[in-house]
Amino acid sequence: MPSSLRKTRIIATLGPVSETPERLEEMMQAGVNIFRLNMSHARHERVRVLVPMIRTIAQKLGLIIGILLDTQGPAVRTGDLPSKLELNVGDILEFTVRGAQSEELYSVNVNYDGLIDDISEGDVMLVDNGVLHLKVLSKKNHRIRCEVLTPGPLGSRRHINLPGVRVNLPPLTEKDIADVALGCELGVDFIALSFCRAPEDILEMKRVIAQHQGIARVIAKIEDQCAVKCIEEIIEATDAIMIARGDLGIECPMEELPIIQRRIMKKSIQLGRPVIVATHLLESMIENPVPTRAEITDVANAVFEQADAIMLSGETTVGKYPLECVRVMDRVARRIERSGYASYAKEEEGENTHQKTARAGVSLANSLPHSGIVVLTPHGFMADYTSQLRPQMAPIFAVTSSPIVARQLLLNWATYPLVVSMDQGTEQTLQEIEKILVEKSLLKKGNPLVVLSDLIEGNDHVDSIQIRRI
Repeated sequence: MPSSLRKTRIIATLGPVSETPERLEEMMQAGVNIFRLNMSHARHERVRVLVPMIRTIAQKLGLIIGILLDTQGPAVRTGDLPSKLELNVGDILEFTVRGAQSEELYSVNVNYDGLIDDISEGDVMLVDNGVLHLKVLSKKNHRIRCEVLTPGPLGSRRHINLPGVRVNLPPLTEKDIADVALGCELGVDFIALSFCRAPEDILEMKRVIAQHQGIARVIAKIEDQCAVKCIEEIIEATDAIMIARGDLGIECPMEELPIIQRRIMKKSIQLGRPVIVATHLLESMIENPVPTRAEITDVANAVFEQADAIMLSGETTVGKYPLECVRVMDRVARRIERSGYASYAKEEEGENTHQKTARAGVSLANSLPHSGIVVLTPHGFMADYTSQLRPQMAPIFAVTSSPIVARQLLLNWATYPLVVSMDQGTEQTLQEIEKILVEKSLLKKGNPLVVLSDLIEGNDHVDSIQIRRI
């Protein structure tokens, strides 16, 4: 495989330290494939500036760059406090809903009125990313009385996790729907559904996107035990999966997290859905110029298991070394990609004609040294199937006439989209592609090409495979 190509995609979240045109250009050149807009923090007016800015810079550099809008989701949070509460073990803290007033020394309201109905006596509540543990002692008169189990400060608008508790929040809040509408208006390529709990949540997101005439693929974020329990159904319903290990690691026992991650990775690859590993990959680099050795191993494991993408969050939003983080990701991914893989895709058999054609083409490419795979794919489906099979060495060059399809294919493992008009006929298109591959030093003259297509010829939809040499 050419040294210039990296199979694993890099997603970088935008924030105060990474939103300037100069920094965006540097990050694209360092290896970012997709930029993430976190709608928990991003304002609409800023998003309206960033999306066209990214498109303009990418066009100037001759790159295809995707944009992911990540919804805030139906999070349960504490309200505002005049000052932080310093809580000690054994203290009583009351959570109030529906305007109730507490007579306890320590109390805070909650943004979700239904919390008192969902929670039960004896349940454990985790606040502020699990820093505070509280046990529910009783609930009455719209007040939830809790005992503090671990000491720490409680500030305003802190996130509440409820391990094992089914929270009856809607899949999309009013804010989420407004954010999705904005994303559809601006033509973002992916929209992430935070706190996805069931396949029905994904169908609702797709309905809202269609209502606003959007083109985005849906990414289901796996963040709690409810999602883990029906993970196969969620994977089948969505376009892609994100293993959001921040909240997931709080909602589930920590020793279970690596097992859950591996299970989701394996099932996503086998069912043909791109999978993203996110959160805390290079967390120490928010403050430090080099990562810990454990972080390097974590990134390496995600690449070894053939994650389609690895994602940076705080590292590139508020960190001191955003560009260095991208370079570390790129460096580690390239090295691990040369060392072998977990090969979860071997168990995938394929059901329809497109999948069987892709499997035959990948098998051919695996048997031909120094080969590449060219996929002529108007809508991206054949390229999706080919990436799902994880070719051993051959890069996948997905050729489409649609810039939108090209950007969406960026999330697929080892897939390099090329926007080429296919109106000139198949043979002339292939000659143009060969020229591009040689000029960009992606392949050399004499290299074998396995060409897969799912094109419409006259009135027929034809799947085909051919072998040629550049």
